[in-house]
Amino acid sequence: MSDMNTDHGGAGIDLSQFYQVFFEEAGENLERMEQQLLAIDIEAADDEELNSIFRCAHSVKGGAATFGFADVAELTHQMETLLDRLRRHELTPTAPMVDVLLQAGDALRSQLARHQGAGGDPVDTAELLSAIRAMGAGEAAPPVVKAAPAPVAAAPKETAPAAPAQAARGLELRVGPLADPKDADNLVELFKEIPDLGTIEPLDGGQASDGMRRFKVVTNSSDSDLLDLFTFHVAREAVSMLPLTSGFGFHDGAPGAPPVENPPDPGFGFFDGAPGLPGSKAAGSEQAPASTSAVQVSAPPAAAPRAAVVKPEKAASAALEASTLRVSVEKVDQLINLVGELVITQAMLAQNSKHIDTALYQQLAAGLANLDRNTRDLQESVMSIRMIPMSTVFSRFPRMLRDLATKLGKKVEFVTQGEATELDKGLVEKITDPLTHLVRNSCDHGIEMPADRLANGKSEQGTITLSASHQGGSIVIEVRDDGRGLSRQKLLNKARQRGIEAPDSMTDSEVWGLIFEPGFSTADVVTDVSGRGVGMDVVKKNITAVGGTVEIESAEGYGMRVSVRLPLTLAIMDGMSVGIGEEVYILPLSSVVESFQVAQHTIKTIGGSGRVVEVRGDYMPVMDLEQIFNVPRMDAEKGPAIMVVVEAEGGRVALLVDELLGQQQVVVKNLEANYRKVDDVSGATIMGDGRVALILDVGSMVRRSRH
Repeated sequence: MSDMNTDHGGAGIDLSQFYQVFFEEAGENLERMEQQLLAIDIEAADDEELNSIFRCAHSVKGGAATFGFADVAELTHQMETLLDRLRRHELTPTAPMVDVLLQAGDALRSQLARHQGAGGDPVDTAELLSAIRAMGAGEAAPPVVKAAPAPVAAAPKETAPAAPAQAARGLELRVGPLADPKDADNLVELFKEIPDLGTIEPLDGGQASDGMRRFKVVTNSSDSDLLDLFTFHVAREAVSMLPLTSGFGFHDGAPGAPPVENPPDPGFGFFDGAPGLPGSKAAGSEQAPASTSAVQVSAPPAAAPRAAVVKPEKAASAALEASTLRVSVEKVDQLINLVGELVITQAMLAQNSKHIDTALYQQLAAGLANLDRNTRDLQESVMSIRMIPMSTVFSRFPRMLRDLATKLGKKVEFVTQGEATELDKGLVEKITDPLTHLVRNSCDHGIEMPADRLANGKSEQGTITLSASHQGGSIVIEVRDDGRGLSRQKLLNKARQRGIEAPDSMTDSEVWGLIFEPGFSTADVVTDVSGRGVGMDVVKKNITAVGGTVEIESAEGYGMRVSVRLPLTLAIMDGMSVGIGEEVYILPLSSVVESFQVAQHTIKTIGGSGRVVEVRGDYMPVMDLEQIFNVPRMDAEKGPAIMVVVEAEGGRVALLVDELLGQQQVVVKNLEANYRKVDDVSGATIMGDGRVALILDVGSMVRRSRH
């Protein structure tokens, strides 16, 4: 079986680039297919929905067949057969059909991951294939256990009857007009690299004529498979395949030459397998709608004897394809890093030009002002490249909730709001797991069983809402449910059983915060879903690690809401500069509560070493940054004059500093990657005067004060 690292010999192009695009597009198609299957109305399935699901399966099959991934092609082929009968209304959609197609999507992901190099044993899809075939034949199929990796020595897979091999045929391939003529040569190399694809020879001496390149191709692959392969390297609208005509040196009986007794009909531009070809099976075959909607061709010159049919809607599709560009994350990160360096350089120029006489250097001052404005605009534009919509996170939950609700015997409706709200990609990756846990918790702990809900006067179907919105410089993500809510007394009892101090005088928010204690669980029964007390503490830890906060609101019997507040990006942050001696430190502005002058009588000593300060009747720990970081002080007489109150992880601490230097945006640099990990420091930045300033980890400070 083919593998992504298969070496087809020769010194031509690297096929890995085609594999990568195939795997990415296959993943997108499977994701789209899953979302559409979850959203489908079984009672009244829309034709366009069914056609769209069919096209997703067809696209995956075309690429898999081209690269020799036989197991993927076999499974998608059977899915196509079932979906084709559904969209023709020869069969009526049922819930078991949706279940089987969803499981087939899972199996395809496993197969593709294995081909992509993730390793593991082949995926046993024999039961899935049997079930899909039975459903496609209109029979009732047994429920399918989720496909799992099986040893190679397992029972041989049931395979579909092999399709009759298509005889070698000849066609004329036209490519162009192309921005880069080398793209046409790459197609030639592609033919040579992939065995059994066929042969290709340039026509007209291989020279571009009116921007078009022409080739003679002899192959036994279908037109749709060839197009799926070609469009990995050139745009679909730049490819057309036509019957061979006389004049290119073909002799009677040559491989692929049109039979003399059946010369090609010169009038209508149809080729073998073309959509709408009279008497063909194109309208009902697996190739028809998918290839009709996807294939885009450019009209050859008027002098050509025949032209491919161009449908008007394809121009819009081509424009859509051209409107997006696939770029690796590494390139975007490099761009952001360079813009960060530019921001630092601009800050240095602004710092050093403060004292120039603007009357004498008017043009220089105007240029620096423009540089400042343009740098800020560039920074915002580049940062927006990394921002991706929350829909990429939200899209994974409908399927998970569907499976979980079925397993628990509950009825759950999932509602999402604010999917277009954007968040930095780095944060999206870090927030996905915590959100998954919160959504699972709502389904498992929050939503009651249908009978219990009816007994309490609720509808038997519970609702879980996941929403995202911008608030100031942050993004707020909420997980809400209309379930049983948290029980104050139950939480207090659990806390006391675990030896946690929990007086009745605790406020509701303090009681709800108990569920974030390590090992704390309110589940009465330990299941494979929950109850082991591992999770909510990790959720809070992961969220606070990226500068976020978690808040809980609940009303017993009515539901619960968990609000997660996050910074929009990790690369650039708003900070407050503070001075201690000759050193400068940065405090995240989101953590700063207030600042005030130090009055000695307000600081009190506890236990000989600990110090606290009274602020409006509340006491909070005092930390001297000069002592923590061993800052040398030239003037021994001078001491800290200002206190800055900062907040993190539900606690507050007062930091002693010499002066407040101002508020500014800072480019965050990873100190651990460039130097080593330093306690109480989360990163570093470069100031306008070229000095390095450490960004303080306020959460670490609060934890230090507690111990």
